[in-house]
Amino acid sequence: MPTTKTLREGSTQKRAAILSAARELFLAQGFDRSSVDAVAARAEVSKRTVYDYFGDKRTLLQAVVDTVGRSLTDTIRRTLDDTLTGLPDGADLEERLITFSMRIATDMLGSAEYATLVRLVRTESGHLPYPGYNPMADTPEEAIAERFAAFAAAGLLDIPDPRLAVDQFLVLAFGVALNKFGSANAAEDPRVEPLVVEGVRTFLRAFRAGPVR
Repeated sequence: MPTTKTLREGSTQKRAAILSAARELFLAQGFDRSSVDAVAARAEVSKRTVYDYFGDKRTLLQAVVDTVGRSLTDTIRRTLDDTLTGLPDGADLEERLITFSMRIATDMLGSAEYATLVRLVRTESGHLPYPGYNPMADTPEEAIAERFAAFAAAGLLDIPDPRLAVDQFLVLAFGVALNKFGSANAAEDPRVEPLVVEGVRTFLRAFRAGPVR
């Protein structure tokens, strides 16, 4: 079980160095073969500092996973701000949703951060708080739902439940690629893009407000 002792916040620089060292070792050697001594040596801190900051190795692993999750959530929020801020006109909504989806399929799903999260959650699930542990939880979906709610209020989408609409959008935009190829990473697989684009268009055919186009 993760530690329950009171931990030090300590130096931001040392904390980042420990997390970086742990991430590298967990990916290269796995959790079981990565010692706290090795993490401390790579981070150029004392073993005591690692324990003071994180308590034990399982808590350190969770901290690594949580840090990667926050980074990915920040990427999604930046992408939302870049692509879905303000109220587009009806014709521009499709273009913006496609741009947003393709940015997610490349900048996020094609990133080292995402690859790290997937690998650690899959291979080290027994050392995380519970099976299927997801440090991102529903945060990205909630952020997208806020934008969809604004579009609905402006008469652009007909979605009584914005949060449910987000789940449907994600399935349509990325689900087919995930089912067919096991990944929706458009940065590595050119077959993903047309499926994402058609998924967005299918979503709009179902949920765009006004006459069907």
